[in-house]
Amino acid sequence: MTTDPSTAKPAATGIADVTAVGETLLECEGVSLSFGSVRALADVSLTLRQGEITALVGDNGAGKSTLVRCFSGIHRPDSGRITFNGRPGDFHSPEDAREAGIETVHQNLALVEDLTVWQNLFLNRELVRRLGPIALLDRKAMQARAQEMVSTLAVNVPAVKSRVRRLSGGQRQAVAICRASGFSSQLVIMDEPTAALGVQETERVEELILKLRDDGHAVLLISHNFAQVMRLSDQVWVMRAGRCVGGRRAPDTTGEEIVALITGARTA
Repeated sequence: MTTDPSTAKPAATGIADVTAVGETLLECEGVSLSFGSVRALADVSLTLRQGEITALVGDNGAGKSTLVRCFSGIHRPDSGRITFNGRPGDFHSPEDAREAGIETVHQNLALVEDLTVWQNLFLNRELVRRLGPIALLDRKAMQARAQEMVSTLAVNVPAVKSRVRRLSGGQRQAVAICRASGFSSQLVIMDEPTAALGVQETERVEELILKLRDDGHAVLLISHNFAQVMRLSDQVWVMRAGRCVGGRRAPDTTGEEIVALITGARTA
């Protein structure tokens, strides 16, 4: 997909004040989804607030990734309702979700190693300039905007002309986060964003996540790192066997209580 720079949305330093910080941005009510005879989600209800980091936790197979795929347009629920920014979140594809303001940073990051940082940031969002009927890629405009996006997040990334294959794991994660947050997104979903990183790179990525929240974005964080969840999150929702079994405000709970909800030793 190409975009004329005269009509393109600018790389954002924050987001449009469509939903005020602290108000409900995404609401999931009674969502269920089955794959054949396997029920992946059963009557899931939860909410995400604007300007907050919400953590989604649970054991492997609890339904976290399936639920996130419903939010991001990969799956469509069999029943229930998803509302995003006050409108039905009936997304038919990831492009629909992206247009609505939902971006996802997957575990595999979906970066093209042989392309540069700026090329990855504008992949499928290329800017063009027109000479009559001819459309040409506006490389200078994309490089300039890419530098603005990187500088805005203050990420530890080399020059935007560097190829991704030369970046460290933390730098690649930073590029993926920058791409997700740089196009007026309201909700950024992150699936295990620091799972394969060392201590220093994890710290840098956590700083980026906090900056996204401070800039007004909502962040949905999927993580098995309970210390990280308690350190970063404002709200924690717990999944078990395809159900959302409880939610807690992070300042009012403990890692032990969250583990008890996950294992079933405690109920909501």
